[in-house]
Amino acid sequence: MAARKQNSTYSRNEKCIIDCDLTFAVYMLGGRWKLLILDKLAKRKMRFSELKKEFSYITERMLTLQLRTMEQDGLVKRTVYAEVPPRVEYELTDTARELAPILSQLSDWGGKQRKIAQQGTAV
Repeated sequence: MAARKQNSTYSRNEKCIIDCDLTFAVYMLGGRWKLLILDKLAKRKMRFSELKKEFSYITERMLTLQLRTMEQDGLVKRTVYAEVPPRVEYELTDTARELAPILSQLSDWGGKQRKIAQQGTAV
């Protein structure tokens, strides 16, 4: 695979993401399912099958990809137990737990905005 040009639009955009703390945070949490997964794991450790049951509308592949990405980003810890059949549990890292008050505020804000939007469409 050829190296990406340093002056390409993609490389310049990627540099902006890395250099801006807010954009970097949103980039780490971005994606359709990460916030929902974080919310479920904030309550307790969960096995993959439990997460799959909670999110039956997410394909197994997508759930796996999201969990892997979150593990690589230091948000989720994956523990494999040497049992037959193997047991795998997911839990939030301390880094992800730091997000709890921020996500709570964001949820409150989202709830207010949704009510305003619903009132606007009900007219």
